[in-house]
Amino acid sequence: MNRLLAVVSTIAMTGLGAQAARANDGPFVCPPTPEPVVSLSYGSRYTAESESRSDIDEDSNAAVNAALAPIETFIRDLVRIANDVTAGERDQMTQADCVIDQLATWAEADALSELGSYTAQLSVGSRLAGLAMIYKQVAPYSSNPAKRLVFKDWLAARTEEQMLFWEQDATSGARLGNLRGWATLGINLSAEINDDPVALRWSAWSASLMQCEAREDGSLPQETRRGKYALHYQLHAIAPMVVTTLLLEQQGLSIKGICDNALDRIVRFALDDLETGEASRAYSGEVQSYFDGTEELRSFQLAWLEAYLALSWDPELDAFAEGLRPLGHSKLGGSQALLWGTASPTD
Repeated sequence: MNRLLAVVSTIAMTGLGAQAARANDGPFVCPPTPEPVVSLSYGSRYTAESESRSDIDEDSNAAVNAALAPIETFIRDLVRIANDVTAGERDQMTQADCVIDQLATWAEADALSELGSYTAQLSVGSRLAGLAMIYKQVAPYSSNPAKRLVFKDWLAARTEEQMLFWEQDATSGARLGNLRGWATLGINLSAEINDDPVALRWSAWSASLMQCEAREDGSLPQETRRGKYALHYQLHAIAPMVVTTLLLEQQGLSIKGICDNALDRIVRFALDDLETGEASRAYSGEVQSYFDGTEELRSFQLAWLEAYLALSWDPELDAFAEGLRPLGHSKLGGSQALLWGTASPTD
């Protein structure tokens, strides 16, 4: 664990990701609802020749980002308000109703219902998770049950589509990859919101399946094949794995410790490899993106540490996380300290 502490100085100041920034000067004004995104259709971010899906096609990548940008902005804007509601800032009901109104507007337009490409079907799960995380925070404070029902029904429809996609249409490789993890988180949240036992048990099975695929050292086979992005995608897979596992624990359907403490091994592999990237390089055959100048590790990629500490308290890991706080990620609900806390169990 001491090796982890040495990494803090290199990544602690790389940004707070989607950490909610509160601005509480003056009365709250609900912003206009952006135009709902109903249709999504785009190709892969990677070149057609990239068998490992690690060689980015700059034009295709830009097209994907442009298609997703309105959804990402919608989630980021609403999560800031949702975090204010959770924190008890200003008028909780007014802010909650604002968020529910906007979610209902998108639901009434049947947002994200026309997924015109396989890649769009793969990647919509994390966006559903982000919207569900927002709803979960504000629903208890909302005064409009009819609008809440509109969103809940819409989320249930998207959830059924996603479960069918992952069972029937996703390729064998994708079925074990990070995007399934994000879809699993969204489906778990939808199950809780809609009191859906089928979706809940599907999420528990899916989360278990992914964790049990880990090698003995905690590496994820589907991610370590991703060339220089192997460690990047291991971290991307860990985020929804950890949060889904914590939610299942709270929901009374525990998978903690499954497959010889697979989640702990998965986390340990990634965190240990942050120092040099050599373990991921040994599997992928390439210097990792955090070490070849391609990208910098940003703190939102470790936002899941708060949820993991709530599952498996470790004082040394908490000290590591302290150098990165505050930790936030829009698709994990914004401020992670607000959702899961940061205090030790003995405090």
